[in-house]
Amino acid sequence: MKFPTPLIEGKLIKRYKRFLSDIELPSGEVVVAHCPNTGSMKRCQQEHARVWLSKSDNPKRKLAYTWELVEVDNQYLACINTGYPNKLVGEAIANGVVKELAGYAEQKAEVKYGGNSRIDWLLTGEDGRKCYVEVKNVTLLEEDGRGYFPDAVTDRGRKHLYELAQMVEEGHRAVMFFCVSHTGIDSVTPAAHIDKKYAQAFIEVVAKGVEVIAYQVEVSLQSMKIERQLPVVMPERLDA
Repeated sequence: MKFPTPLIEGKLIKRYKRFLSDIELPSGEVVVAHCPNTGSMKRCQQEHARVWLSKSDNPKRKLAYTWELVEVDNQYLACINTGYPNKLVGEAIANGVVKELAGYAEQKAEVKYGGNSRIDWLLTGEDGRKCYVEVKNVTLLEEDGRGYFPDAVTDRGRKHLYELAQMVEEGHRAVMFFCVSHTGIDSVTPAAHIDKKYAQAFIEVVAKGVEVIAYQVEVSLQSMKIERQLPVVMPERLDA
């Protein structure tokens, strides 16, 4: 996936009201950019971090700039735009990059299933067998060097886990796909220190047959693509 226009470098002043961010451009001008991320963005909004913006020439947009990338710890690139992971994973599946999900005849996005939810990707084989793929964006690199999901308490994310387990109980294949949009992360695990209930649900659904896959995204100022598989580390047993 290539960025349609060259990205513009800036410096983060602050993020606020979840969807807004003040960015200082090299000229000294401060612009308000759309922040396309509803999460906590823990460790991805460090003060004065280098960031990169895209600019739209659509006159109907309220905000011309969109915050796309951030430099973390002065060395790693992370994509904070949560609109990209589903597209990246979809392209990777279609192009045969994700070997674990190869061989399906049909691939559909945003298909209704479970408790009034939509699965990110539904894969169907020529024999009718189905595979439900839920995509989660991972950008939290903690000080221990490991990537974690989620970066905030998520009841919705826990619900998605149980819906995947339900698909397995109905005889289908179900996959949790961690799309790691951070160049410094080399393994992924549920963030029990942030959301213990999510980590516990993760353990439960894996025991029931939900598969877990993690792939790292190669992030540059020009493009992004699914690059390589990463190990998924199961959380330690949690106390009741």
